Amino acid sequence: VQLVESGGGLVQPGGSLRLSCAASGFTFSYYRMSWYRQAPGKERELVAGITTAGSSTNYANSVKGRFTISRDNAKNTVYLQMNSLKPEDTAVYYCYTKFGATGRDYWGQGTQVTVSS
Repeated sequence: VQLVESGGGLVQPGGSLRLSCAASGFTFSYYRMSWYRQAPGKERELVAGITTAGSSTNYANSVKGRFTISRDNAKNTVYLQMNSLKPEDTAVYYCYTKFGATGRDYWGQGTQVTVSS
């Protein structure tokens, strides 16, 4: 199982970024996918999640209305579109999935997002 994030970088407040997570080594369409983030000195927190077919999503209150999670099962990729970025969105963003049968967690290596003027 491999999850590889990309798309992070430095952006000014109010700007946008689109993160991607390319998955391999498992049947992507069978599993719920999520994005988490961890800011310096803080615990890792759930940002957004999406069901297997993409029919249902959930978001942290802090990002509702600004971030959108989506997936393309044909490309084995999950995305996080981030708009109206704020300095408090600065964090390392991680792609995550969990295999229900085994209970095992899988994390990507993370991608840094920095929102600063």
